[in-house]
Amino acid sequence: MGFYDLSKKKREELVNKIEDEISLDLKNKEITHINKYSSDPDTYIRKSAYLVLGRTYHGEKEYQDSILSILDKMLSSEDDKIRQTAIYAYGEIGKKDASMIDGPFQKAMEDKSSTVRNAVVGALKQMGQKNPQPTLDFAKKYLDHPNPEIRREMVHGIELRGRTHPEDVLPILAELQDEEDKKVRKMIIHVLGQISYKKGCLEKVLAELGQWENHDMVQEALREIIDVHKRYKFAAKSHEEALKYIEENIK
Repeated sequence: MGFYDLSKKKREELVNKIEDEISLDLKNKEITHINKYSSDPDTYIRKSAYLVLGRTYHGEKEYQDSILSILDKMLSSEDDKIRQTAIYAYGEIGKKDASMIDGPFQKAMEDKSSTVRNAVVGALKQMGQKNPQPTLDFAKKYLDHPNPEIRREMVHGIELRGRTHPEDVLPILAELQDEEDKKVRKMIIHVLGQISYKKGCLEKVLAELGQWENHDMVQEALREIIDVHKRYKFAAKSHEEALKYIEENIK
């Protein structure tokens, strides 16, 4: 039975049990329960585990060294779910203390499993909302990585920050305007669309695109932005308003 197949009361009891047993592991300097929950097939049980590790790291400083040591061991596990959970736990830590993420994230970016590599994207997205500058600094390191999949993942990783603060990610996307890989280009276009529809965001995105020299990329981006405003009924501007604004502000 999955996490959300349980009643609300049973879910709360399970979360409390996970927290108690992980706390017991930390007190006894063990990893038995941590590995059990970190390798669980249910995404939400694994999430409960890494949320507990993150909260404990920030709330109980006496366990910080133990948690970092455990996460380091988890990154060497043969189970990709355990490695994935470790990265998400580092992401929780990085929301307040980003000094610990660089090495683990770099290692995970080279992981053979897409599950683990995608965890870096998810962790960066969450970190970007709480602790943006270290998140963006990490992404910048990979803009010219020889592996296009890693470049694509970094662009995806800064998307959530861009939805509320497009001015933070637009300079990074500008550096990639001449990207040749189709999948990376597609992700850049996707992110430009996603950071354009909230209040005040279209104006910032168009101001930046007006400075780009790659006009083919700009045209692709404008088509995506128009499509997003057509599909998203909750966008700040209607499809017609967005189209009119684009026509008036982009030559």
